[in-house]
Amino acid sequence: MQIITLITDFGLKDHYVGLIKGGLLSQSSSLNIVDITHNIKNFDIVHAAFVLKNTYLEFPKGTIHIINVKTFHEKPSDFICFERNEHFFIGPDNGIFSLAFEDEVKNIFILENKTLGVFGMKQIFADAVKHIISEKPIHEIGLPAKEIERRISLQPVMSNGQLRGSVIHIDNYGNAILNIDRLLFNQICGGRKFALYFKRNEPITKISKKYSDVPVGELLCLFNSANHLEIALNMDRVTEKYGLKMDDSIVIKLD
Repeated sequence: MQIITLITDFGLKDHYVGLIKGGLLSQSSSLNIVDITHNIKNFDIVHAAFVLKNTYLEFPKGTIHIINVKTFHEKPSDFICFERNEHFFIGPDNGIFSLAFEDEVKNIFILENKTLGVFGMKQIFADAVKHIISEKPIHEIGLPAKEIERRISLQPVMSNGQLRGSVIHIDNYGNAILNIDRLLFNQICGGRKFALYFKRNEPITKISKKYSDVPVGELLCLFNSANHLEIALNMDRVTEKYGLKMDDSIVIKLD
């Protein structure tokens, strides 16, 4: 069964997800459609890119990933398709893929919009999936894209013995996820003592392995399942208790 994943900002209140799934299943009733999430904050391509980046490799090779976020905000977006790491990706050309993947995405194709309707992406997705599952060459799916929309995400900065990062995601538990991953942290800190400061609070000075390493309600930091550094409270919401928000800065001072 061909696996197709969906990441959208449609929510589950309306019929939009059903329209997309109906269009896909009309091409093949044996598709295995997996809902990664439909609760991306409306128009938030940074959140969508974070989810895509940290989930797609968990699926088998050959999986088709459909992303639909911020499609008609500001201006209509072209829809594009490409193959990467033996996975297929379909979504709007609005910068989301440049945020999801650190290196340049190549061999991208623009998908023809035959309907020109407000919800024309339903047929665009269905036609693209039909092309892929028919095992037709990917370069025949559409016209080559000369260039795509690119967005630049905030990157950690090292200066004067300090590593400065920021909050890039707040999860459902109110944990603050930073743009500092395990590899960068180990490269910069290298086993040295450190102090993580945010919001003028007392610093965190050690990496926990699990939330329960500290008493209930106490502050900690750890590397999460995506290997990003995360600030959390054991069984509480750090973002609410300490006022942490998206894009807030943190500083790691080294000994």
